[in-house]
Amino acid sequence: MLLLCVVAFLGGTVGGAISPQLFSPRSVEAQKPNGVNAEEFLLLDAKGNARAGLGLDANGEVGLVLRSKNGERTLTLSPDEPSVIKLVDRGGRVLWGAP
Repeated sequence: MLLLCVVAFLGGTVGGAISPQLFSPRSVEAQKPNGVNAEEFLLLDAKGNARAGLGLDANGEVGLVLRSKNGERTLTLSPDEPSVIKLVDRGGRVLWGAP
């Protein structure tokens, strides 16, 4: 009887000590993002048409392009161009610009 009590006590003690390491979920910490790197970012509408873009051209110049819903007008912002801000029509004619 004494042996049974000792075995039960030791089994309970060892099981109680080991079970948290075996059966409890480990804590997970989120990693801090370092950023997203790309040469171009596009914003597409539901039909897959590019409506806005941020990117670099072949010369490494940065630009932001916003296109109207019907594609008739495009607003560009580029600090490397002579006209920093331009509004152009579909044919490429400048409707408005600012240095």
